[in-house]
Amino acid sequence: MNLKLILDIAFSLLRARWSQTLVAAIGVTFSITMFIALLSFMSGLNDLLDGLMLNRTPHVLLYNEIKPALRQPVQRSLKYQNSYHFISSIRPSKSLPQIHNSIAIIEALHHDKRVHGVAPKVFVQVFYNVGTVHLTGEINGISPADENKLFSFADYVTEGNYMDLNIIPNSIILGKGAAETMLIARGDAVEVTTVRGDRLRLKVVGFFQSGISQIDKLQSYVSVATAQKLLGESSNYITDIQLKLHDMKQAPFLAKEFEKRYDLDALDIQTANSQFETGSFVRTIISYAVGITLLVVAGFGIYNILNMMIYEKMDAIAILKATGFSGKDVKLIFLAISLSIGVFGGITGLIFGFGLSELIDQMPFETASLPTVKTYPIHYDPFFYLIGGVFSVVTTYLAGSFPARKASKVDPVEIIRGK
Repeated sequence: MNLKLILDIAFSLLRARWSQTLVAAIGVTFSITMFIALLSFMSGLNDLLDGLMLNRTPHVLLYNEIKPALRQPVQRSLKYQNSYHFISSIRPSKSLPQIHNSIAIIEALHHDKRVHGVAPKVFVQVFYNVGTVHLTGEINGISPADENKLFSFADYVTEGNYMDLNIIPNSIILGKGAAETMLIARGDAVEVTTVRGDRLRLKVVGFFQSGISQIDKLQSYVSVATAQKLLGESSNYITDIQLKLHDMKQAPFLAKEFEKRYDLDALDIQTANSQFETGSFVRTIISYAVGITLLVVAGFGIYNILNMMIYEKMDAIAILKATGFSGKDVKLIFLAISLSIGVFGGITGLIFGFGLSELIDQMPFETASLPTVKTYPIHYDPFFYLIGGVFSVVTTYLAGSFPARKASKVDPVEIIRGK
């Protein structure tokens, strides 16, 4: 078997049917181009949505939920311990949402090697006072540096500096939606009232915009010290401890562990965002399905072209076999034709796919709900290009193998006798 001779014959057949060869190569190129662009865009979109939701969510949240005591007073009584207890209208216990011994817990979590970072938070329910109107709001007392380190807080502060919360006393970063409702500008003061009836005037040092309008109409941010002052509590008053882990997949396991260790309630990110993760997974599956469908359709085009080529080149195949070429050699000739189309179309498709992704990445995409996004999201993952390249070769090989096998079984005597 002379490999060079086989390749020369294959390329001669390709040139003889140049127009059909070009059409097949264009089909593969188009399929790979759209496969790369579609997956890059959908992956970028998933990353954008993950940034809006998952990156703003702690991997594990420790808190102290207010709930009824497991055993009511009548059940603790020795006098009625052998009686049936019919209890109704149970009220929550009088315990506060405060995490007891929070300073020691935070210190211990900082030394846990599985924990990437810890951010304390104080949650305060308030009313924003606008004249005689009271708007419902939520204020989160945060440590600005920790919040920015773990949740990229600065990316969502559209005006002002997030570190001003630590520098300026009684300051607030107001949700953009709430600010627009109250017609408040940066530097103005807003008066808030807690559910206990305590009032405090806060200076607006910036605006926060998450991209989710319902959140932006309710949530605002102050420092932990200001939140404690609002509630009239001491400096060790903490309602939530937010954790980011080195490995997010450990969140369900560590949530249960910390829940038992610190006698707190714990919520892991998988449980909190299960529906959101399902949506991202479904979008990815659809993208792969569409891309693979395009490649399969291109493969059928190559199959049809090679079939037609075999019928038209029966004389040439008979002559080749009559002059000493084996069925295996003929099969290799047509496989070389198929793979040449696949390799050329695949490489060109990868280049065009990257170019189309770059073009989409430069297209302006500005919306008031996503202030940090300026262009359409694209994720340049080398894995997509690897999949596209492998599929282009595999698809064209399979598309060419059946016609090649048919050509290898041609009987030269019957062809020449028929002529």
